[in-house]
Amino acid sequence: MKSLTQLYRIGRGPSSSHTIGPQKIAEYALKAYPESDGFRAVLYGSLALTGKGHGTDRVLKETLPSCEVICDPSNADIPHPNTMDIIALKDGKTIHKLRGISVGGGEIRIEGAPFTQPAEVYPLNSFAKIKAYVIQKDIRLSEYAFETEPQIYEYLRGIWQTMQSCVESGLQKEGELPGGLHLHRKAKYLYGQKSPKGESTETRQARLLCAYAFAVAEENADNGVVVTAPTCGAAAVLPSALYYLKERERFTDDDIIRALAAAGIIGNVVKTNASISGAECGCQAEIGTACSMTAAAVSELYNLDVSQIECAAEIAMEHNLGLTCDPVAGLVQVPCIERNAMAVMRALDCFRLAYYLTDMRKIAFDTIVETMYQTGCDLNSRYRETAEGGIATHYKK
Repeated sequence: MKSLTQLYRIGRGPSSSHTIGPQKIAEYALKAYPESDGFRAVLYGSLALTGKGHGTDRVLKETLPSCEVICDPSNADIPHPNTMDIIALKDGKTIHKLRGISVGGGEIRIEGAPFTQPAEVYPLNSFAKIKAYVIQKDIRLSEYAFETEPQIYEYLRGIWQTMQSCVESGLQKEGELPGGLHLHRKAKYLYGQKSPKGESTETRQARLLCAYAFAVAEENADNGVVVTAPTCGAAAVLPSALYYLKERERFTDDDIIRALAAAGIIGNVVKTNASISGAECGCQAEIGTACSMTAAAVSELYNLDVSQIECAAEIAMEHNLGLTCDPVAGLVQVPCIERNAMAVMRALDCFRLAYYLTDMRKIAFDTIVETMYQTGCDLNSRYRETAEGGIATHYKK
């Protein structure tokens, strides 16, 4: 598995696969072909169908000089739903061409350029192997991450600082989100509600968790700076839980960094053995993975053992199976923002359930990851970030 720096990335929303990834492909082309005086970008698959709503055309035009963006959703002969060609021009004539693939979470592939691939850092690539190692050495899941890449601790400190800033920025803002849906920000409203007489602890927790999740998801929808966890579209689940637990349960920043490391191992297992791309496997790959990561993070905070962490992460993924990616108008707003809020509450429920039921469970985390990937491959393409099915087609402004 690759470094956690390849999972947790800081960038601008609204989409890691449609914005951060294409920007990196464009930057590669710009560096590779400095003699060019213009570019043409041809988008295929999900990039062609939802790229405008996700800001793909905007980021390409901002990165490449004199760039013409063409959408070609009809070409099915592509290696991945997020495939694009960049054609370098000189005096109006083609001088170079490259094919880039945005595989999810901001990670890219350039055909014919293997040197662009990050190095493998973690020698163990399944949760079963990681679990056996952790038990044999009598260490925590987070300690496995720190042992494998010692520098990741300080990197995660920076990730946590960005996550906190994103929550706090989103809580302060009001107004309408861009894109034409006339969707208003709700985080500040949720956060500022006075507790009604008799409001239970559980109700207050849910309101605050949702406020924090809305804050991050709305920042993402407004092209704000977020952390992929594991993607921009699912960026609100993990930080909202961790922010709540730091504020209300008095966990320290060092505790949170430990939780981020454990969550990162879970996310890396999914990314390595399945997919975190909504265009490839639907929203189960994004929100499902984020929910699993968050359940694991909370379990690590409360010092659950590795089997309980596995159980929490497995429950979280199992009950997101089949979740479709059907963004209205190709924007990362409806149903994406509310979906992040629902996932954080579900993650805490998974942690609580795992505390009691770990010894009676039947499904391993590796099994549910494999199942998620197969389910994603079986999903009709209309439900894989194309805005051609589900609520994306039934909603009328």
